Amino acid sequence: MPVTLQDLGWNDHFQRAFDAVAKPGWMPGRLIRETKINFTALLDGGEDVDAVVSGKLWHDAATDAELPAVGDWVAIDPGEAGDEAVIRTILPRQTCFSRKAPGKSSAEQVLGTNVDIVAVVTEPGTDFNPRRMERYFTLIRRSGASPLILLNKTDLFSREEVENAMQILRELSPECAIISISALHNRGITEFRKCLSKGKTICIVGSSGVGKSTLVNTLLGDEWLWTGEVNEVTGKGRHTTVARELVLLKHGGLLIDNPGIREIQMWTDEHTLRESFADLTELAHECKFADCSHGKDSGCAIRKAVDEGKLDKERYLNFLNLENEIARLAKRQKKRQMNVERAGKRDRKVQARNYEDRVELERRHKPNHRSHD
Repeated sequence: MPVTLQDLGWNDHFQRAFDAVAKPGWMPGRLIRETKINFTALLDGGEDVDAVVSGKLWHDAATDAELPAVGDWVAIDPGEAGDEAVIRTILPRQTCFSRKAPGKSSAEQVLGTNVDIVAVVTEPGTDFNPRRMERYFTLIRRSGASPLILLNKTDLFSREEVENAMQILRELSPECAIISISALHNRGITEFRKCLSKGKTICIVGSSGVGKSTLVNTLLGDEWLWTGEVNEVTGKGRHTTVARELVLLKHGGLLIDNPGIREIQMWTDEHTLRESFADLTELAHECKFADCSHGKDSGCAIRKAVDEGKLDKERYLNFLNLENEIARLAKRQKKRQMNVERAGKRDRKVQARNYEDRVELERRHKPNHRSHD
C-alpha cells in the first residue's frame, strides 16, 4: 500500500498550519535527510523529493535552530517543470529535542523534531553513567517528548549487573520506561516494537559503540546501516551512523537515528531542571532560607540529606553542576543577543547614512530647471 501522510505522522495540528500558509501547488512533506546543499522530504504517496531552503526562510531565521531539521514538516513549492523544489516554510513543531552545540558556542543544536519518544541506548557496563542519564532526562523533559531507556548488550552482563543498572534508572526517573534488550541476539526487540505504531516517531540517541546501528538494522530487518566490527580491546563497535536520518519502518512508526553523542550539554531552563530533580526541589522547601544556594548556607536541607546518606552525593553535585551550566548558558545567550542587537543598530545607522549620502549626491547633480526671465 502507498505511504500516506498519516503514516509519516501527519495530524490535524499540521493540517491547520499548512492550510494557513499554503499557496496553490504547494505540498506538505516531512524532512528525512539533510545534506550540505539540500534536504530530502517524503511526500504523500511515499515519493521523495530534494528541496532547497528559500532565501526568505534563510533570512528570517535568527539562529540555525530556526532552520529546517530532520523530522520537520514543511511546505514545499515544486515550481515549474525543471525547477528546483523549494522549502517555503516550516510548520510549527510539536516537540523539539535539542542540546547545546558542542564547544564554547551558545547555539542550539536540534537532534530531532516532532518526536514522540526519545530512546536513549546505553548498556550496564562502561557506558553506564547516571550523571549523563540525568542530563538526557532533563533535555527530554524540555523537548516535550516521552523518555525511553534501552539497556542494550544485556547478554554480556550478569543478571545482578543488569538489575542494578535498571534500579538506578528507575530511581533517576520513575516515570521513564526501561526495556532490557540485546540487539545482537534479538532479545527484547518484540517489547520495543510495541512502542512503535503508525505515525509515531522515535528518536534514538546514545554514545558511540552502544549498539544503536545494530538495533536499527534489527528493526529494519536488513543491513541498512553498516555495523562496524567490535574492537577486541574496548568491546565496542566503530561509530557507523554518520548523518541524522528519519526512516519509515515497515511495520509502522518512524525512527530518527543520530550519530554517536559524546557531549550532552544542556539546552534548557532552570524550571525544567528543577522538574527533573523533583526530589531535590522538595528538599529545598525545607531549607532554612528561601534563597539557599545549597552550598555552605546554614540550615540547608539538601546538604543535610547528603550528610545523612538520604541523598546521593553525586546526584547533588551534578544538580549544582547543571544549575551552573544553565546559568552560564543564559549569560552567553544574553551577551549574544546584545551583540546581535548592537550589530543591527549599527547596520541601520550605516544604511541611513548611505541613504542620506545618496540623496545629497542626487540633489547636487540634479539639473537646475528654474525658469529664466
